[in-house]
Amino acid sequence: MRIATAALVFFIASPCCESVYKTILMHEARSMGLTSPAQAQPVPAQAQPAALASYNRARDEFRAVLRERRAQIEGKQSLPNLPGQALYLARNAMISSYKDLTDAVPARIGRANKFGIPPAYFDADNEPLLDEYLNLFKIMQAPPANAQNSETPFKDVVDLGTAIARAKGLDPATAAAAGRISLGLFFAETNGNQNIGNARSNKYKGSLQTGVSEDQTGRKKWEAVKRSIASFDPALIARDDKEEARAGNLDRRFNHWIAVRDGLMNAHAELFRQIPAIMKALPDPIDQMKVFELIQIIPSPTKAALASGHLTEYRISDPTIMGYLRNNSIFTFGHADRSKTSASFREILDAMWLFNDKFERALAKFNEVKGRQAHTSP
Repeated sequence: MRIATAALVFFIASPCCESVYKTILMHEARSMGLTSPAQAQPVPAQAQPAALASYNRARDEFRAVLRERRAQIEGKQSLPNLPGQALYLARNAMISSYKDLTDAVPARIGRANKFGIPPAYFDADNEPLLDEYLNLFKIMQAPPANAQNSETPFKDVVDLGTAIARAKGLDPATAAAAGRISLGLFFAETNGNQNIGNARSNKYKGSLQTGVSEDQTGRKKWEAVKRSIASFDPALIARDDKEEARAGNLDRRFNHWIAVRDGLMNAHAELFRQIPAIMKALPDPIDQMKVFELIQIIPSPTKAALASGHLTEYRISDPTIMGYLRNNSIFTFGHADRSKTSASFREILDAMWLFNDKFERALAKFNEVKGRQAHTSP
């Protein structure tokens, strides 16, 4: 399952980042209650220099890891297994230590940044470091040479999500929300890049970052709804047949259309029926996207929250589930966040701020796709 893999990937060690891993593990120990009560208190004034030193050290280590990976790539050297993992942990350590610093010295909270990260967590002067971080991941996760791209990747996601939702019984207007949510998942999983690899996992690949078994399960479920979709959208099924023939013996996760189709069918299609209730509980379309991303991260608790009838008030307190959230950039940064032992779904949704920029871009792209469809309709 994705959640278990995320936890394992998070703690894979790299020699170039030993102190970064110690920092992350120290935060994890605090969050699991393995530190004394005194350590859980706000940082006292006399500890402020230590917080600054910790932040400076983490920032320098992040910069060093970026330089090391860039030199390896430009020197055409062999990269380590999971080459993005050290970068990810170093980034997290820098953000965490900055949040600890601003908790100790609120005056250090500065201007807004282009990534939409809350200023208490990120110094805008470090934007070039995150630019380089994203550039390196783009190189390390480039699609394989035989990947089968689509000329309309965003429209494909919208069309598939909408069609699947209609096959699940939603009316056309509500099914459009499923298309929008599906596009949000595409941005959440790959930043809107089709057919990519994964620099932090050897298991998950493609446009919706699925494993082989997930893709196979999704494919079987697709066969069960294909005839229904053909009854109201034969053109989509014709496209599907074309893509299946095109894929041949290719790993189908590297055909954009098929990867999205199977990924949606595997994990999300069964919940499309609940979209009307989700929309009623969460009118914000970005919150709706977050709920479906949580199906990727903590599926069972999310389904339980939806079934409870009190989605936003439903509370998570299981330490393992809280760990899965932290391992996916939710309650991850800074001692105050990582020491949380429970959270309501409203708090979880609010803590998913690293996803906000991706979902906002997904929403803009969805509106663009729908605008084009309206313009070309007879």
